[in-house]
Amino acid sequence: MHFGLGLPIGSPEQLTDWARLADDGPFRTLGLLDRIVYDNPEPLVTLALLAGATTRVRLQTEVLLAPLREPALLAKQAATLDRLSGGRFTLGLGVGGRADDHQATGTDPRQRGRVLDEQMTRMRRIWSGAEGIGPAPATPGGPEVLFGAFADPALERIARHGDGFLCAAPPKWAGDLFAKVERFWADAGRDGRPRMVAQVNVALESDVDEARAAIAAYYAFSDYGRNMVEGMLTTPEQVREAAKHFADLGADELMLYCWGTDPGQVGRLADVVS
Repeated sequence: MHFGLGLPIGSPEQLTDWARLADDGPFRTLGLLDRIVYDNPEPLVTLALLAGATTRVRLQTEVLLAPLREPALLAKQAATLDRLSGGRFTLGLGVGGRADDHQATGTDPRQRGRVLDEQMTRMRRIWSGAEGIGPAPATPGGPEVLFGAFADPALERIARHGDGFLCAAPPKWAGDLFAKVERFWADAGRDGRPRMVAQVNVALESDVDEARAAIAAYYAFSDYGRNMVEGMLTTPEQVREAAKHFADLGADELMLYCWGTDPGQVGRLADVVS
């Protein structure tokens, strides 16, 4: 099982330092979340910067809220980032669950699933070269696409349009979600198996209090905010235990989403997973 590193949003100007440290370490992927009405850096712009600061590590949106964006421009941006990074880009997508994000972009949250399906059909067509919108992505057919999901209709979307699953659920729920994704994949007649990428929230040592405050603020809109704070992993033993659980479930990669802003977290987490 590979390990990825989710980047904090609290100090955007430090992210090139995080990226360079991760590029020299054991991590396969760098992930960055997406919001509109929040004090976070825009992920496609930021990952383009990090692509130039790295040579090996993959770059991943985790997850980009696709229904808030126009599909032709999004397809062009994703293809450009994939091309300029030498095929190192993974487009992680979701529908967006915050009403303020949809209000700010003038999109209807009630139509978000239908919109995402239509976007994927259009973007696949663009990446194939059918509409004359370039550049062609480095990855044939377009960058790898993963979907974050919980409900069955969203999990079925992985088989229709995606390459794999971004699972932000704890191990006790993830097994059932993995099984559903694999069943929908088989029912759709897809070859092979979907990539399974899990995610846990982490912070080690001196950053724990800062990280708890950051994650509480981020999930303040949700009734699950307290659970997210309490579920954050704060010791090497907890990280190793979660890694073992997800490896046993068949995860291909575990993203360690760090909420502390100290770049020293990269080395601490690298020591845990090495």
